[in-house]
Amino acid sequence: MTLQPEPAVPHGTPQRTAVLLVNLGTPDAPTPAALRRYLRQFLSDPRVVEIPRALWWVILHGVILRLRPAKSAAKYAGIWTPEGSPLAVWTAKQATLLQGYLGQRGHRPQTLWVRHAMRYGQPSVASVLDELKAAHATRILVLPLYPQYAAATTASVNDAVMAWMQRQRRQPELRFVNHYHDDSGYIDALAQRVRSHWQTHGRGERLVLSFHGVPERSLYLGDPYHCECHVSARLLGERLGLAQGEWLVTFQSRFGKAKWLTPYTEPTLAALAVQGVKRVDVMCPGFSADCLETLQEIDQEARAAYLAAGGREFNYIPCLNDRHEWIAALAAITMRHLQGWPTAAAADTGALAGQRSRALAMGAED
Repeated sequence: MTLQPEPAVPHGTPQRTAVLLVNLGTPDAPTPAALRRYLRQFLSDPRVVEIPRALWWVILHGVILRLRPAKSAAKYAGIWTPEGSPLAVWTAKQATLLQGYLGQRGHRPQTLWVRHAMRYGQPSVASVLDELKAAHATRILVLPLYPQYAAATTASVNDAVMAWMQRQRRQPELRFVNHYHDDSGYIDALAQRVRSHWQTHGRGERLVLSFHGVPERSLYLGDPYHCECHVSARLLGERLGLAQGEWLVTFQSRFGKAKWLTPYTEPTLAALAVQGVKRVDVMCPGFSADCLETLQEIDQEARAAYLAAGGREFNYIPCLNDRHEWIAALAAITMRHLQGWPTAAAADTGALAGQRSRALAMGAED
């Protein structure tokens, strides 16, 4: 293993603390070529696909990367914005806003930086960590934008960070936020998002909380994701004052033939329509930003399935995105995990303490 050369840091350069927000990722463009690059990286991650590498290599390169890029590119084209991929746009905005919210709490950008990266695609985790190290960030808080922990998401982010660390001669201090599925600020932000939607559009007969699925096998191997999704849903239902049966949990984005966590979102919505539920609200609490899985899979495909089965009104409740309550929750989570590290606020406190000490000393001399 070859270590990376250390960046030149002039003597006296102040040390910085950094917060690295990490989201899943997105292709660079809604084209088959861009999707092929993205899917190759995403589906090559052993955290994402846990089957023997040799067998999976044949399936991935012999079938999936030949057929899926064009289909996925067409789906991405349907949600692409003039600014680019919705996931990329919202994640960048969240990082910018978090920097400002932390600044309002005394953490100056000169000494506390907030940056964002993508686990797959650009900006990569390694490239942003290189940038932070070159700027003399000696303490880095890694904050994945996944409220619920899963080996396929949160642990994969940690893997990418530690792979970068293996190549560093002078390693920064690290802290990782593994989950915040039951954080009161996060639950409050979800509840306020739902209430705001209801105030504008009225309330449906059911609130369907759709989380990204994972193979059912992961539950029996000890992954806490399933439990944490249900905890988040229960806390949200309680915060909204909903009775049992007025909300339900489903799982979306099934891939392959293996059994994934159930109940599946689209069949559940179709069944509700057949049962006579004429109006549903659907929210995706596990996604911090709107993306292909919410805008296309839920707001387009799941909507069509529900209406085709006899439902009358399907209301998608957007993700937290850049809402004030969500960024405030992120700021609180960040500050909680930064405790004990020197930051601008701590430095200011120390400076004030020094000024008081000097003032007391001068008074004693008098």
